[in-house]
Order: sequence, then C-alpha cells, then structure tokens
Amino acid sequence: MRGSEIVKAGSAADSETLALQALAYIVGDTALGPRFLDLTGLDAASLRAHAGERHVLAAALAFLEGHEPSLLAAAAALDIKPAALVAASAQLGN
Repeated sequence: MRGSEIVKAGSAADSETLALQALAYIVGDTALGPRFLDLTGLDAASLRAHAGERHVLAAALAFLEGHEPSLLAAAAALDIKPAALVAASAQLGN
C-alpha cells in the first residue's frame, strides 16, 4: 500500500480505519498476531467477529504503543509516521 492510500488519523472514522489497518498488520505478523491474541484473551474467531469494534481497534493501537519496535515496524509497513498511530490511539480513547 502506498502512503497516499492510507487514511491518516484525524476524525474518529479515520482513526478507526487506521486502527483496522494496524490490526491487519498485527494479525498478519507471525510473532505479533499470537502475542496480541494472548494479551487480549481473544481467540481467532472472536477477533474476526469483533475486529471492527472500537474497543478491539483501541486495543490494537495500545498493543503497538506498548512496544516501540512494533509501533515503528507497523508505521513503516503502513507507510505512515508512528505519530499517526499514536494520534489514532488517542482519538479512540487510549
């Protein structure tokens, strides 16, 4: 994905979209995905069922914020600045 295709954090809807992109990055990573599930207590089925819910999206961003190397890697993969993920997290209530 190119940077111009990524929604930047601004409105709540933008933040949710960015958080969903971050969640997709997390679950697509062989190390981060299982760790996210372990820390949240979710299983794959419940994550699929609730992936678009605000509390899950906020948890995904908080998860990345809790480990700077993961935050930086996600931002690089999404072609955005890490501050955009932090701003989206704040917008979602973290």
